[in-house]
Amino acid sequence: MSAAPGPATAAMTGTTAGTPARTDPASAGRVILCMKWGTKYGPEYVNRLYAMVRRHLRGDFRFVCLTDRGEGVRAEVECLPIPPLDLPPGSPERGWTKLTTFSDDLVQKYGLRGTALFLDLDVVIVDDITPFFEEPGEFLIIHDWKRPWRITGNSSVYRFTLGAHPEVLAKFRREFDTIRKQVRNEQAYLSDEMHRKGLLKYWDDRWCASFKYHSIPRWPMNYFQAPFIPDGARILIFHGVMNPPDALAGRSNGNWRRPKPAPWIADHWHE
Repeated sequence: MSAAPGPATAAMTGTTAGTPARTDPASAGRVILCMKWGTKYGPEYVNRLYAMVRRHLRGDFRFVCLTDRGEGVRAEVECLPIPPLDLPPGSPERGWTKLTTFSDDLVQKYGLRGTALFLDLDVVIVDDITPFFEEPGEFLIIHDWKRPWRITGNSSVYRFTLGAHPEVLAKFRREFDTIRKQVRNEQAYLSDEMHRKGLLKYWDDRWCASFKYHSIPRWPMNYFQAPFIPDGARILIFHGVMNPPDALAGRSNGNWRRPKPAPWIADHWHE
């Protein structure tokens, strides 16, 4: 797996060859986390995500991909093994793997420190994401768009302090049989746990927009008007059956909204 020894620097103004860039103290200890397992997403998703972060995050950061396949990932990305989930043999995975971001391994074994911003591989960053590190709070997540009366968050984008909540994973391992009957997926469990701890907080509603719900015009205008970037959006979230390449080409993949092509996706989703 490819690895990089230190943090990426988003801006190196005023430096010369052989002279290290000055590190902004406010940006020290910032880690971008993503995760790639299996073959659903290729290395190009990691590489494009890194490039988008580099363009849209001011200051220094460390970019880490927890993965079982590091081939083809650019050298600036640190590829580290996914910590074990340690579920009973034959247990349904169902996306629970994301909970390993709360494993002690990230701090004790991999030496990660500071504040982590987790990003799904298939998001598209369209504006400055520096505010995601500046927003007060211990744990922040997207509030579910479809059922806002529930506390459940969408874990496409969440932020936490590395190593601060190992009990999230420890409890899940210990009480897996009970938990999987109570909640549908990892984001529901994670939201419930942080709510119980009094730490659950949501991002500004405008920052993380759903391509499905917010970018595609409502019927019947979706047949005549192309998708758009909602006002105030910083990250577009692709959930369900559509990914950025589908949005670019106008493929619905069974999504009843049937969007027109969104060629502007290519202006953002690239290395």
